[in-house]
Amino acid sequence: MTTLLVVDGANVVGSVPDGWWRDRRGAAERLRDRLAEYAREHPDEDVVLVLEGRARGVEPVPGVRVEEAPGEGDDHIVAVAARAEGDCVVVTADRELRRRVQELGASYVGPRAVRGNN
Repeated sequence: MTTLLVVDGANVVGSVPDGWWRDRRGAAERLRDRLAEYAREHPDEDVVLVLEGRARGVEPVPGVRVEEAPGEGDDHIVAVAARAEGDCVVVTADRELRRRVQELGASYVGPRAVRGNN
């Protein structure tokens, strides 16, 4: 069975102080590319990257679906998790978001699960 991996783009990008705030869209594109590598290594997972604010406008690539939150990113992530058929894992360090998706039956992992140690 395929697992839906929903990535909180703002939270994962912001988990490393590497200057992302100077170019949010570029940082989101770098994360998308890292997630494409992750998707190739984990073919049993469908990867969805949720973006908001100035990170919008990033195109999807093979292995990574990109969804732009029309409002708050967390609300959109919860909606994606609620629609999931089967297992859903949310990638975030946001405690409130973790609580919300757990109430739906989803699980969560921290940003390092997809970023590695950098």
